[in-house]
Amino acid sequence: MTTTTIGGADELREAVRQRYAEAAKAAERRGCGDDGSCCGGDEASFGEALYTAEQRGDLPEAAVLASLGCGNPTAVAKLREGETVLDLGSGGGIDVILSAKRVGPAGRAYGLDMTDEMLALAERNAQKAGVANAIFLKGVIEDLPLPAASVDVVISNCVINLSTDKAAVLGEIGRVVKPGGRIGISDVVAEDRLAPAERAARGSFVGCVAGALSKSEYEAGLEAAGFTGVSVEFTHEVADGMHGAIVKAVRA
Repeated sequence: MTTTTIGGADELREAVRQRYAEAAKAAERRGCGDDGSCCGGDEASFGEALYTAEQRGDLPEAAVLASLGCGNPTAVAKLREGETVLDLGSGGGIDVILSAKRVGPAGRAYGLDMTDEMLALAERNAQKAGVANAIFLKGVIEDLPLPAASVDVVISNCVINLSTDKAAVLGEIGRVVKPGGRIGISDVVAEDRLAPAERAARGSFVGCVAGALSKSEYEAGLEAAGFTGVSVEFTHEVADGMHGAIVKAVRA
């Protein structure tokens, strides 16, 4: 599996952290950028536009404005009452809040983020939404702070592509998901024809594009992590040869 290298891993992680800390602060003012976009793409490809009006209307405004993703993973995860869900890179909490509502009081929705500002914003948003079964954890997606086989569903929204060690991320997902559990992930994925250098040329690493895996790399990585029935479906193009995608698989 290929990981894009642009500077050292620590420097990249700090750049991502700073970008999302600023986005958390901006969300409580208006939006992430002058055009409302947080991931460096056009407004229709990233963020709040990818959620239905009904979903947005049922959430605190700051949770909607802090949405930095490239899809709507809760729409494809098929969550059920009583399940335990983990959102990787939970940001302002939009997907955690939606998941918590879907799984109900008997279920639980975890949100993991490495950014203090986002965690604080997510906690406030969950309180405003009246959600009591949302739990926010500080950590990194390469080393998940949960026991093995403790989660029914893992979701994520345009975050895995930001990691400098995607093999570790996919391995950790495989570790925490119960046998028979599943993933419903939105991410930016590259066409197989693009080399890592070509992917990097299409956008910044912190802009949700340059770190993307190819379709075949994603499939192979999830299979190596113990998943079957892997599906990577392109939904919309965000740059030449780079697509928002829905990634689904079941833990063996």
